[in-house]
Amino acid sequence: MTADLFDNIDAMVPAREQLAEGAMLLRGFARPQQHELLAAIDAITAQAPFRRMFTPGGHQMSVAMTNCGNLGWVTDRSGYRYDAIDPESGQLWPAMPALFRELAEHAAAEAGFGGFAPDACLINRYEPGAKMSLHQDRDERNMGAPIVSISLGLPAIFLFGGLKRSDKPQRYRLQHGDVVVWGGPARLAFHGVMPLADGEHGLIDRKRINLTFRRAR
Repeated sequence: MTADLFDNIDAMVPAREQLAEGAMLLRGFARPQQHELLAAIDAITAQAPFRRMFTPGGHQMSVAMTNCGNLGWVTDRSGYRYDAIDPESGQLWPAMPALFRELAEHAAAEAGFGGFAPDACLINRYEPGAKMSLHQDRDERNMGAPIVSISLGLPAIFLFGGLKRSDKPQRYRLQHGDVVVWGGPARLAFHGVMPLADGEHGLIDRKRINLTFRRAR
């Protein structure tokens, strides 16, 4: 069964879904730009290919990652951090496309966070079985700006919890083109992604791509 068969689910859910105070799910928000987004991702990854990074503890992440923008998020044995240089190439990360920036700014404004100006975009590639454990996004110096997360490709189960790891997270099925924005009182909410179920998507086959926009500095 292909992921495209699930697209009609969007007609049965609200276009905007409040996850918590300061957190909103915008159903299908990025779908009108889907082809341009995927073309831009291909151009970025031609310069800065996906790679599976290692955590400070030596664990290799199941999600493959790259970045674009003034800063990129990296992890290795020396820690988590933002850096202007791709450690694999020694070059600056690819510039953030105007389309990316404008879409992230628009989504943030729709969720009540006007004036968002992202300087980093993390690009995550999930293949079947890949997951993201519950965590907080707290490596950014600017905690006043929201996080904007765009889903493309296979559907995924997104976990969104509270400000403590022990808070039980709610589960949300994210479809191709869905955007989640969280900031303000929800800025440090724990969140993650359950292991990606296998399937096929008409545009990007057996994968999910996630674009996460941040104001790191």
